[in-house]
Amino acid sequence: EGGEFGRSKCDYPVAAPQCFAPDCRHVPITSPMLRAGHILQLIVIALLGLAVIAVHSADMRIGQGAFDIQSIITSRHLLHAVVAVMVMFLASRINLRHAMKAGWVFNPILWLLVISLVLVVVAMVPGIGLEINGARRWLRIGAGGYETNFQPSELTKWAMVLVIAWWCATRHEQMPRFFKGLLPALLLIGAACLLIVLEDLGTAALIACVGGVLLVAGGAKLWHLLLLLPPVIVGVVVSVITKPHRIDRLTTFLHPWDDARGSGYQAIQSLVAIAEGGLTGRGLGNGIQKFGYLPTDTSDFLFAVICEETGLAGAALVIGLYLALVWTGLSIVKDCRDKFARLVALGIVSTLGIQALINIAVVTVVVPTKGIALPLLSAGGTGWIVTAFAIGLAASLDNANHMEELDEPVLEPVPV
Repeated sequence: EGGEFGRSKCDYPVAAPQCFAPDCRHVPITSPMLRAGHILQLIVIALLGLAVIAVHSADMRIGQGAFDIQSIITSRHLLHAVVAVMVMFLASRINLRHAMKAGWVFNPILWLLVISLVLVVVAMVPGIGLEINGARRWLRIGAGGYETNFQPSELTKWAMVLVIAWWCATRHEQMPRFFKGLLPALLLIGAACLLIVLEDLGTAALIACVGGVLLVAGGAKLWHLLLLLPPVIVGVVVSVITKPHRIDRLTTFLHPWDDARGSGYQAIQSLVAIAEGGLTGRGLGNGIQKFGYLPTDTSDFLFAVICEETGLAGAALVIGLYLALVWTGLSIVKDCRDKFARLVALGIVSTLGIQALINIAVVTVVVPTKGIALPLLSAGGTGWIVTAFAIGLAASLDNANHMEELDEPVLEPVPV
């Protein structure tokens, strides 16, 4: 069965050029031009491009002027998106496996977590931290007219993914054992969540969910985690009842129309925006709810503005991009050769998928209102940059997988 050179194909795939042995069946392996890491970065660029347009549209105010390309090009949102893409590209060149070789004292992953937790504490200090909507969890950074808000818990979220993956990889033999493997990781997750939940229940819940996924994937027994479920539920209940506004959000979710002009206002206006969009939407820049009717229209409820202006088609595009991102990320997870890389990629994909799911569920009033952003779409320059950096790390793992394939020894053709 003649091949390209009139020879029969080899049963042993190799990475060498075509074999010309007369009695050899040989199929060369060529590296695809577009790998999973490249697709992942293209999806991020698409989401950021959509984010620049959507945030700029949602940020329009009465009397501001028409929605045009020139105003988008000169906006700070485009600058943040460009920086995020550059950071993602640089992160894709990082070799994460060097962190596995570092000791406790000089491990950059552990230092990243320590610094992020310190910043979380600093953000809670009155006079230093910035309070928005009753929560003090932001820091104001920048100078000279280029100031922006930074949420340290966002950095902690990604640092926890790296630390848990590192712990499970270095203690993989002890992970099935509760006290030597699982308990130290649980104490670390619990400490971080208790610190963050004081001002940010949504991010704390997200860290706990992703941490549980990574621990089970890292070798911990599921029934060990289930035994801890009752105290976790008690902790969540306590965190809710100690904050009156969290109780209001829960009762509003159950009966939003009981206080349509008060606590139920945001949920109702979100549903109105989605319903008014129909199949094709009102058109970019033509939404109405963003003009003072829908609070947090550029951040937590940006998806509602997208639905109003682009309709069901725009909503399907956004959801499709997230599904493609998760699917591509899982293909990288499958191709990773070592446990640390596999868990890091899984943690990044799980964080993005769960966070997007929670935000869309909140906007569509499927779950109670919670202040958690739509990743890579909701306004927030530092949030875009940090998230793009994390995805760049996932792309770097795909690059490492590709290099390992090229470094594999070439098999000699076997005569038939």
